[in-house]
Amino acid sequence: MDLLTVKDLSFTYPKTETPALEGVSFSLKRGGFYLLCGYTGCGKTTLLRLLKPELAPFGTLAGTVGFAPDMGDAPAPNEIGLVTQDPNEQIVTDKVWHELAFGLENMGLGQEEIRIRTGETASYFGLAEKFGAATESLSGGEKQLLSLAAAVITSPKLLLLDEPTSQLDPITAMNFLDTLKRVNRDFGITVFLAEHRLEEVFSLADTVLAMDAGKLIACAPPAEVCRTLKDSRLFMGFPSAARLWKALDSDAPCPVNVREGKTLLQTALKNEPKPFTPPQPVKTEAPEALSAKGLWFRYTKDGADVLKDLSLTLRQGEVFSILGANGVGKTTLLQTLCGVRRPYHGRVKLYGKDIKDFKRGSLYKNGISLLPQDPKTVFIKDTVREDLEEILHAGGQKKEAAAEAAATAADAYGVTPLLDKNPLDLSGGERQKCAIVKMLLTEPRVLLLDEPTKGLDAYSKQRLAQLLRKLADEGKTVLAVTHDIEFAAVISDTCALLFDGVLLAAGAPHAFFTGNTFYTTAAARMASGLVPGAIFVEEIARCAR
Repeated sequence: MDLLTVKDLSFTYPKTETPALEGVSFSLKRGGFYLLCGYTGCGKTTLLRLLKPELAPFGTLAGTVGFAPDMGDAPAPNEIGLVTQDPNEQIVTDKVWHELAFGLENMGLGQEEIRIRTGETASYFGLAEKFGAATESLSGGEKQLLSLAAAVITSPKLLLLDEPTSQLDPITAMNFLDTLKRVNRDFGITVFLAEHRLEEVFSLADTVLAMDAGKLIACAPPAEVCRTLKDSRLFMGFPSAARLWKALDSDAPCPVNVREGKTLLQTALKNEPKPFTPPQPVKTEAPEALSAKGLWFRYTKDGADVLKDLSLTLRQGEVFSILGANGVGKTTLLQTLCGVRRPYHGRVKLYGKDIKDFKRGSLYKNGISLLPQDPKTVFIKDTVREDLEEILHAGGQKKEAAAEAAATAADAYGVTPLLDKNPLDLSGGERQKCAIVKMLLTEPRVLLLDEPTKGLDAYSKQRLAQLLRKLADEGKTVLAVTHDIEFAAVISDTCALLFDGVLLAAGAPHAFFTGNTFYTTAAARMASGLVPGAIFVEEIARCAR
């Protein structure tokens, strides 16, 4: 039985000509698990919000959204839950218990029932030990889990999720998705999940919906969608197992997870392992660009140390990626390296000069630039165009030259259609791309990137990777903090894991990822024991052909 039916749905935002959605039709059955994927800015968030009437955006709407009879024409707010990609924007109270109780209080339930439901929900989601904790003290993964629990506690019939794993490290993301699937299985709640990170979630879905430019281009079981879209640009973001299937031009059923991909690979290799010899990294003696020695940092005098005698050396033209769990101090390290925060012990040098010796903002003028984790903080104007022109004008360019340079940069990086939009009206991925363009306009010699792929589809990630490698070839230095393991493997000369305040296992990508069990690529897990040494699908396919 259908819980929800969407028929010929079209939507256009005010003061725009291009529809955000055009002729979208599908239905969601009770208890199903649905995955929504598509390019950055293709309309996924718009669609999700139109399915929750009280959050529907303002604009011109055509078509219908029909709900099951027991939900009525206008479902109650508690019948449709929503989990967004940023839990900090969703959590509204100061304590974990109060966040869980908040929705129940709005439903008018009695105090005793609220106590029982919050208690059992906290236990189910593993939040019992955090029940009385301040919400601001939670890690990113715990906050996202709390947002999910707060949505589930009201017993919704439909649960909408908008890129909920985008800010989570790989292990936390897997745990979150496992919990989400358990909620779907244990309570029969219909799940409709929009995601860019498809590696783990693809095989969890009963049905995959794919969008392109506001239109629905596929709606079928995962393996069938892979076959339908194998020649589409969208396919490059599909699971590694599916991409291996395509690379081998296999007639077998399309695999959608590591286990199935490993079975396909065993068949292709006829159960005979074939080692891959990775390329030897080229050693250079480039000058030091940014270095840190013996950094110690804590947020309060009596607090725990976040950085513990940490040392790091980045050379000119190097791309260095740092991975690690949520809350281990990756953002703190970036802020310390660019002078936003000061360590209580240790030194940071930019091209041999202590950053404390840079005066009057000279550190940031053609020196070092930080892309923050929240790109909204980058923008100060009403349109993207004004923001880009403003940063150029601040750098000394005249108005006409700044306008021309901003337009040229926008065209080069593919954000021209966004120039006259308010940055706050953009999707998360669109905002991220514009923030990267603004940062690059300052022509920094050292780029510090905090989660640069957040909200980006696979094609946009590929373009960003090409850009960063080009900048490195030109002598720029890049330090990226990321949860995106596949992206780190592609762009990096060096990768390291931040754990307990120090950097561990720094090395070239092949050495780093083949030495790890959890912080490694899906391709490396698929190749383990069969094509040892490989970390990319292309490398596995080369050995298996």
